[in-house]
Amino acid sequence: MIGLGQFQDFCAVAATIRDSRALAGLMAEITREMGFRYYALVHHIDLKPAVSSVHIVDYPPDWVERFQAHRLYASDPIHRASHRTNVGFAWSAVQSLITLSAADRSILAEAHDAGLGDGFTVPAHIPGEVNGSCSFAMGSGDVLDQRQLPLVQLIGSFAFEAARRLSRQTQAPCEGPSLTERQAECVALVARGKTDWEISQILGIGQETVIQHVKDARDRYGVTKRTLLAIRALFDGQISFADVFGR
Repeated sequence: MIGLGQFQDFCAVAATIRDSRALAGLMAEITREMGFRYYALVHHIDLKPAVSSVHIVDYPPDWVERFQAHRLYASDPIHRASHRTNVGFAWSAVQSLITLSAADRSILAEAHDAGLGDGFTVPAHIPGEVNGSCSFAMGSGDVLDQRQLPLVQLIGSFAFEAARRLSRQTQAPCEGPSLTERQAECVALVARGKTDWEISQILGIGQETVIQHVKDARDRYGVTKRTLLAIRALFDGQISFADVFGR
């Protein structure tokens, strides 16, 4: 089980990683520390050499081979369930998100036979991009620790953003969004979990002004969620970890 300190350390390292091999090593380490055995960072598409996509997977080799051979990235029930929510979910609760067909149950049974037990998937939905996710899996027969799932959710979000950043390095460089000084101040306080009213009191501006600054920042990044806005701004360097966790 991990704590806030390990989460902060993971985020600081993930933000500076420059290649997928280093990220895979970091993922393997945090996966073990959280009590999981396997992890997968993927876009939900069939892999093709011409497509720049996220694919960093440490699942049992036999299952990975079958998954790819049968092109299950879009039809896998866990992936499909992740398209129905913005928050992480335990695999044991998948039936609360989608209706499982006989084919779905067969896929889940085969995954279990390959050594995958219960797991936790964090969806990654970015407007204009293919859906993706970060999943952590127990071994068959292992018990999922529900107490740490809020931190697992955050780890998964930051991990996918790190993988996404690496995958985009192969594309033509483009200028990213830029926040104004006041927008960056508001986003940093959003990342600290402050409400719009609390931000207005801290910065000495009106609550409606804060709401507009945060909305403008979300629009610049093309995101709808405050958490995703904070993550994107962190990885782009618009705000720093010192801004979020204190100097």
